[in-house]
Amino acid sequence: MFTHTFLGTNDIEKSRKFYSAVMQTLGHNAVELPHGTLFPSPNGSLIVAKPSNGEAHTVSNGYTLGFKAADSSVVDAWHAAGLANGGTCEGQPGVRENSPGKQYGAYLRDPDGNKICAFAPNPNA
Repeated sequence: MFTHTFLGTNDIEKSRKFYSAVMQTLGHNAVELPHGTLFPSPNGSLIVAKPSNGEAHTVSNGYTLGFKAADSSVVDAWHAAGLANGGTCEGQPGVRENSPGKQYGAYLRDPDGNKICAFAPNPNA
């Protein structure tokens, strides 16, 4: 459905370190751009870069970017990689009772405050 998602950053190096770590756990490698970082995928790409209008990045209230993980161990690794690389916890890994299929997920805030999550099928389903 989507060709790409673009998240703004005010610090390219901090965001590159954070996203390179969390995206690698999901099997996606970084391509450095002059204004940010690209994570290409045949199913849609992620770009984390400075806003093109030259203004400072601000967090979009209510927006969460969700990533697909193969299983709960990948969600755990993703969350740990994020915390180890400048992210903050927005929700520990675990089964989300209110999600479709009671999926296993975790939430992080990146160094710029963007809210992201990773979800996998429920390991007990």
